[in-house]
Amino acid sequence: MKNITSWLLQELLAENNRHRATMRQLAPGDPVFRVGDVGDYMVVLLSGSIEIRKGVKVISLVEPGSMFGEMGLIDHQPRVADAYAVTHCRIAEIREGQFMSLLEATPYFSLAVMRLLTDRLRRQVDT
Repeated sequence: MKNITSWLLQELLAENNRHRATMRQLAPGDPVFRVGDVGDYMVVLLSGSIEIRKGVKVISLVEPGSMFGEMGLIDHQPRVADAYAVTHCRIAEIREGQFMSLLEATPYFSLAVMRLLTDRLRRQVDT
């Protein structure tokens, strides 16, 4: 997935902004979420590296500036994969209200999420 735009990063990090995300620091091995967890937020990786795993199989290595975890937020279903910090990481959690607000504020954000989902679907079909 392509990196998010600088506009979105500014929105997520700006003080006193309705889109401001909750920031978390993670150490190597810390879970971002696990299979079965409630999918009530999506994540933007600000720094570090995250592995998305299905059992012992690594299905994706997330790079800084990338989004993940949006499926559970969109369909209100439990997580279907595990996400763990590989290195020290800084993440931004986007909750449903913030997500809806971002969708309304900019068509580009909507397009970025659709492209993310389409990219994942294409990779599954090509595998």
